[in-house]
Amino acid sequence: MSTKIALVTGAGSGIGRAVSLAFHAAGYSVVLAGRRFEELERTAALATSSEGGMLPLKADVSQPHQVRDLFERTKEVFGRLDVLFNNAGVSAPGVPMEDLTYEQWNQVVAVNLTGAFLCAQEAVRLMKAQQPRGGRIINNGSISAHAPRPNSAPYTATKHAITGLTKCISLDGRQHDIACGQIDIGNAATEMTSRMAAGILQANGSTMVEPRMDVQHVADAVLFMAGLPLDANVQFMTVMATKMPLVGRG
Repeated sequence: MSTKIALVTGAGSGIGRAVSLAFHAAGYSVVLAGRRFEELERTAALATSSEGGMLPLKADVSQPHQVRDLFERTKEVFGRLDVLFNNAGVSAPGVPMEDLTYEQWNQVVAVNLTGAFLCAQEAVRLMKAQQPRGGRIINNGSISAHAPRPNSAPYTATKHAITGLTKCISLDGRQHDIACGQIDIGNAATEMTSRMAAGILQANGSTMVEPRMDVQHVADAVLFMAGLPLDANVQFMTVMATKMPLVGRG
C-alpha cells in the first residue's frame, strides 16, 4: 500500500486535531479516535483533499473493550497500521493533593496511562502480525514528564510514567521492527492552555502569563517523527514555547 495509516487518539480537539489534519495533508489515511463523535466529525470536515481517508471512531481509551474494537475496526477497514499517536489525555482540578478524590486520581491514570498502554498493546499486536511488519508508536508525554506544575500530582505522575512506557515499548519492539518515541510539548496554543494567557500559578506562588506557541509546530514535529524510516527513531523530543518558564529555577 502506498498510503500509510495513522491512528490518533484524542483527535477531536487541540493537538490531536492538528496532528490528524497534518497526517491527512501529508497523504496518510487517518483513524480519528475520541469520546466525542461530533468533534471527530468536525476534525474530518476540516481536512483538505488528499490521497488519504478519514475514519472517525468513537472510543474511550480507558475501556479495554472499546480499544479492542477500535483497532479491530482499523484493521478491518485499512488492513494495517503504520503509526499510532497516543495523544488522549485529561487532567484533574488544580487543587492541593490532599483535596483530590480517589475518583479524580483514577480518572487521570485510566486515560493518560492505562489508555496509552491499552492502545500501544493493540498496536503492537497488529504491527507484529501485519505484512510488511512493524510500525511506529509516538506517545504524547508533555513537559510534565520533566517537571511538575503546582497542584498537578495526577497529571505529572502519569506523564512521568509515559516516559517509562515509551522506553519499554521501544526496547520490546526492536525485534519486531516497531519503533517508539515520545514528544514532550510545552504550551501549545489550544483550548487546554487558554488559561495560561490569563495567568497561571508558578512554583514560587506568583501568577504569571505564559507564552504559547502555534499548535501547528507540534503537528509538524509529530509528522517528522512519523516520517522516519523504521531503522531511525526520535526517542525523545521537546517542543515548547521558547520563553515559557520551564528551564531554570522555579
